[in-house]
Amino acid sequence: MKRKFGDRANWRRITRRHFACRYVESREFSGYITLYTIYGLKEPLWKSYGRHTYRIADKGYSWLQYFPKDSHYIVTAMFDERQNIIQWYIDTCKVQGVTDQGVPWFDDLYLDVVVLWNGEVFLLDEDELEEALERQDITESDYRLAWNTAKNLLGSIDAHAFPFFSLSLKHRAELFHHGEFRRK
Repeated sequence: MKRKFGDRANWRRITRRHFACRYVESREFSGYITLYTIYGLKEPLWKSYGRHTYRIADKGYSWLQYFPKDSHYIVTAMFDERQNIIQWYIDTCKVQGVTDQGVPWFDDLYLDVVVLWNGEVFLLDEDELEEALERQDITESDYRLAWNTAKNLLGSIDAHAFPFFSLSLKHRAELFHHGEFRRK
């Protein structure tokens, strides 16, 4: 199981970045919100889903990431240089925490959900989850947790009850321009 950090300090592709993190306690959301802004990189990052290929990391792109308190998933809203949403990437996780330096982290449970800007939904990495169970990198309980979390997320998305779509667009507009994440 991989531990992933909100500041992506080990991401070699990125040569210049800014990372900000805040703990938020509100009616809409409780947990950590991070903002990762890319100012320089070796090469853009492209991902393909179905018949589409999208650039998800390039100069001027920003990733707004949510670490919901007491949840088994992390949501990353990815924006292009014009502040348009590209996709929401939802990682299932066993547990999440914060380093002594205040950087949120999570233990990835392999199974992911991607929702593109046009509403298309993809469940990813089922094979990685199966392989992790076979290698005994995760327990049977972890395996069930990943699947149950993914099923609940997909149900919430299908029912138009997943709050992070509108929340991330709102936070992108409010926090980036008028609040604590304002660019310098």
